[in-house]
Formats: sequence, structure tokens, C-alpha cells
Amino acid sequence: MIKATPKPLEEIIDYVKDFSNILIVGCDGCVTVCEAGGMKEAKILGSALRLYYTQAGKDHEVIETTVTRQCDKEYLAGIKDLVENADAVISLACGCGIQYLTEMYYHKIVFPGVNTHFMGINAERGRYEERCAGCGQCILASTGGICPIARCSKRMLNGPCGGSDNGKCEVNKDIPCAWHLIYERLEILGQLNRLEEPVSAKDWRTSRDGGPRVIIRDDLRKD
Repeated sequence: MIKATPKPLEEIIDYVKDFSNILIVGCDGCVTVCEAGGMKEAKILGSALRLYYTQAGKDHEVIETTVTRQCDKEYLAGIKDLVENADAVISLACGCGIQYLTEMYYHKIVFPGVNTHFMGINAERGRYEERCAGCGQCILASTGGICPIARCSKRMLNGPCGGSDNGKCEVNKDIPCAWHLIYERLEILGQLNRLEEPVSAKDWRTSRDGGPRVIIRDDLRKD
């Protein structure tokens, strides 16, 4: 899932201090799971903004709502009246949801309420770890299910860089060396022979390096 963290309240206040009618839109998707942008976080932000406006002696109206997913136009269409009645909107969705909300309501001012970080897992509550870089050319079949693109600091494709020490990355000793993990995993699977097969040069055009990407699945598209 996409992982995000709430923006500092001071930053959000700076966005909306000159507006009086604010709509906060949470998302029930990924940002709810990582406790950055669901209804609970929308309510907390709404309360903080009301307190700010009250203490500043400013008239205000702050409304909180949430949609199932801000990356689907069907759900965004359902809040049309709320958006149009607001002076400004704070989106608590990931960067995708924020931008889609902006596209749907092109003439409305929309501010981000979270910082979007990566696609990752819930290692434990409050600890999220990156697992996928969305490179568009998955090689997990040959690396024991461990991604060297997302988990190796140098994105090495054919083994470690030589700087790892006791299974830790030279960039940060708190980071496990991805290739150490790959070796251990392949050893358990009895597939160390996979390391004898060089990985071909990666076509980075399928990653972000090729510009904004689009996936078209004709099998899912409507006639």
C-alpha cells in the first residue's frame, strides 16, 4: 500500500489561514491504513483548525468528509456539492488522490494534508517499510521475492556492491543489505544457482525514468 504521513499542522495552517470555509477530504484507502488520512485524521485536523480560527478571532466553517478512494472519479463525484461550497479543500489522500481531486475540480484550490512516501508494508503499527519502487519490470522471481530496486540503496541488480558489512548496508547500518537477504532466501529455497544467472541490463523506461506512466488493460476497459 501507499504510505504517507500527516503534514505538520503549522504548514497546513499556513495554506488555509486566509480562507474561512474549509473542506477536509479524507480517503478510506491506503492512508487510512497507515493512519495518515482517514476520517479519524480528518476529524483531528478539523478540530485543530477550528481551534486555530477561534483563537485567531476569525470566522470559519470546517467540514470533514471522506471518500472510499480519491483515485476513483466515481467517489470524487459524490462530494461535488461539498467541494463547490468550500473556499479551499485539504486532501488527506496520497499524491495520486490529491491530484485526481484537483483534476476533477479544476477551479477549486486544493492543498495536500499529507506527505506521500512510498509503497510499503505495515511492519508493525507506526512502522512502515518500503518494499516496491513500482519500476514496472518485476524481477522478484529471480531474487527470492526480495526486491533489490526498492531495498538496495544503490539498486544493484547483480549482487552486492561490496560495501555491506555483516549483512548491513554501508549507507545506513540500520538497513539490511538487500543482497544479503536475497542470498539467505535463495539458500533456504535451494536456489542459489539463480545467482549464477546474470540479470540483464534493466530497461528503466518502465520506471519513473521514462516519464509519467500509463497502464492500459484492454481486458478491463469498457466497450
